Amino acid sequence: MLFPSACAKESAGTAKNTIAPGLQVYTIREALAEDFEGSMQKLADIGYVNIELFAYRDGQYFGYTIPEVKTLMSDLEMQVKSSHVSTGWTSPDVVGTMTNNWEQTVQDAAELGQDYIVLAYLTEAERETIDDYKKVAELLNSCGETAREAGLQMAYHNHAFEFETIDGQVPYDLLLSECDEELVKFEMDLYWTKRAGVNAADYFEKHSGRFPLWHVKDMGAGEEQFFAAVGEGVIDWEEMFAHAETAGLDYYFVEQDATKSGKPFEEIEKSISYLKSIL
Repeated sequence: MLFPSACAKESAGTAKNTIAPGLQVYTIREALAEDFEGSMQKLADIGYVNIELFAYRDGQYFGYTIPEVKTLMSDLEMQVKSSHVSTGWTSPDVVGTMTNNWEQTVQDAAELGQDYIVLAYLTEAERETIDDYKKVAELLNSCGETAREAGLQMAYHNHAFEFETIDGQVPYDLLLSECDEELVKFEMDLYWTKRAGVNAADYFEKHSGRFPLWHVKDMGAGEEQFFAAVGEGVIDWEEMFAHAETAGLDYYFVEQDATKSGKPFEEIEKSISYLKSIL
């Protein structure tokens, strides 16, 4: 295991440098659209090593083919460990979803050297009822089988809505129950669980080993609960990382959906500096 103990805050301190800093690049989406290569260079310069991509479309990211992305990552000494995808149910024309050209999507992810591929979000139309969530679980299991055949692990990324009770059931709990433990893991977004009033550590304890991916995203103080650079918000990250072994953590990805300053590179630099000071 990557972390020797999850029993106390001090345990996280003994695991310094065991997981390289990661970023979900949605954080710098506007910069990527303007200058993909230059933006990735900035991430490397800041010190990010592990990358989680998004916006895969028909064999490309932001107009770059898979071989081009692979070469760029190698040149920058960064690694794509994960990527976000959608079901495709409400966007059937998009090529490169769980329901449109999934096999090629998985093969491209494997070509990049990824370990994980993650369902990122459910639109409102995809999550109206408990039966909708059961269909999501079925799709995750099916796509997870295809992913496993290619050497990848399927996972599911949460927001806050999965914890809102529907017909007496918590959708997130249903997904944990209905998804095959081997085929589908979970990427815990620690901002959204906090916003939902959920104690992530309780889930780590109850479903040990099923949370190999985390989104490390902080929450500002106050009623607005706006996104903050990691270490500048209300989440106790030393306490959180003390549960890493129990969760089964493989990789974490810093993410900041939006910034008040409009300067995401400055924000993610603050985040990596803080994390390096505690890990």
